[in-house]
Amino acid sequence: MNLEFAKMHGLGNDFVVFDGVRQAVELTRERIRAIADRRFGIGCDQVLVLEPAERSGVDFAYRIYNADGGEVEQCGNGARCVALFAREAGLTDKDRLRLETLGGEIMPRILPDGRVTVDMGVPHLEGADIPLSEPGEWVRAPLEVAGERRRITAVSVGNPHCVLEVEDATAAPLSTLGPVLEHHPLFPNRANVEFVEVRSPDRIRVRVWERGAGVTLACGTGACASVVAARLWDRVGPRAEVELDGGNLTIEWAGPEEPILMTGPAVITFRGVLGQWPASRPATAGP
Repeated sequence: MNLEFAKMHGLGNDFVVFDGVRQAVELTRERIRAIADRRFGIGCDQVLVLEPAERSGVDFAYRIYNADGGEVEQCGNGARCVALFAREAGLTDKDRLRLETLGGEIMPRILPDGRVTVDMGVPHLEGADIPLSEPGEWVRAPLEVAGERRRITAVSVGNPHCVLEVEDATAAPLSTLGPVLEHHPLFPNRANVEFVEVRSPDRIRVRVWERGAGVTLACGTGACASVVAARLWDRVGPRAEVELDGGNLTIEWAGPEEPILMTGPAVITFRGVLGQWPASRPATAGP
């Protein structure tokens, strides 16, 4: 089976993107993990599949799989990439698209300078909507984590996020605290974790532990959730530049019941053909 794909990235958050409109794409958890493997496969943070829309008024559906093989609800950097992919692949000539995901509809718009703005919808703060195992809103709420009390803010941007303010994002304990919070009982579907350093009323520095992928250079929904949280803390205004390890995103959020707008780049790195599924990682392979 030959499958055409594109390797893409948004600020270093990288993807293998399949056209599921013109070719049949059959993925299993094992196949996704093999594709995502950076030594034995193509290598990526997520695998994205663009598919025909199931509902009228929607241009395409797209599915998102993390490197561990699990399907997830939303991916902001992925949304920018699949919008550009659809146009570059000749699947549409539109600059504005409506995409259907497990986390709801999103609306990307390709700008003349090649960047993409995505209407990510209205963020959710209620525990039942994120979801959380506890009711109510969690804004700077104390949470017992690894024997310490941490103040966290929980936000859904179509997927669950746990946001913490830190003095120095560069020194944030991503690899130690990130997985603990990802799997904390408060988050029944696990969580993406953001460590936020507020630098000014219109600029924040964010580092990300991404659910199912670990430390990533950028996370679009994480940037959105971080600005929402910082607004709720009265630390930033309605528009903020978000500095991620892979580059910057511009996030706009006017406040409760208003949609989030995310603007940033999308890049096609190369195209290829998957002639056979990558071999599984050998049991004797090193770390």
